[in-house]
Amino acid sequence: DEGDRGWHAGLGAWGRVEEVNSRSVGIELANTALHPYPEPQMAVLEDLLAGILARWSIPPERVIGHSDMAPHRKSDPGTRFDWRRLALRGLAVWPGEGAAEGVDAGGFARDLARIGYRRPEVADVEALMLWAFRLRFRPWMAEGRAPLDAEDCRIARDIAARYPVASEAATG
Repeated sequence: DEGDRGWHAGLGAWGRVEEVNSRSVGIELANTALHPYPEPQMAVLEDLLAGILARWSIPPERVIGHSDMAPHRKSDPGTRFDWRRLALRGLAVWPGEGAAEGVDAGGFARDLARIGYRRPEVADVEALMLWAFRLRFRPWMAEGRAPLDAEDCRIARDIAARYPVASEAATG
């Protein structure tokens, strides 16, 4: 039941939510991430997700993957998941168009925090956070180890400005 606590995600955090399992509805998808998600699976997900968002008044910026809330342990839904498709239907977020202005590592980290990403205490946390961000918003870049670039910064700035999950002014 959607009202029951599930242990779908394991330990993880998003925004100011310290323990996601207690405050989420989990949807498990079967895919090895080696192939795109099949059309019937995506269509069913869209219907299911639309109903859940409506029933629980969940905004699209709160739709996340396991790799968003626990990047040190999780990689799903992976590079083959179509987040843009969900966003076009109002079921997730996707960046708008714009011109990249330059690389600002500090600004990128602040924007990730505003989006909702939490920094786990692990070695090489900057590379891990970049990887998690790219899994979601630039999946074609997630496989390599290219350094932070201006387009990463532009996308993070755009998402943080339009869909801040965690802001300095917010409380609780």
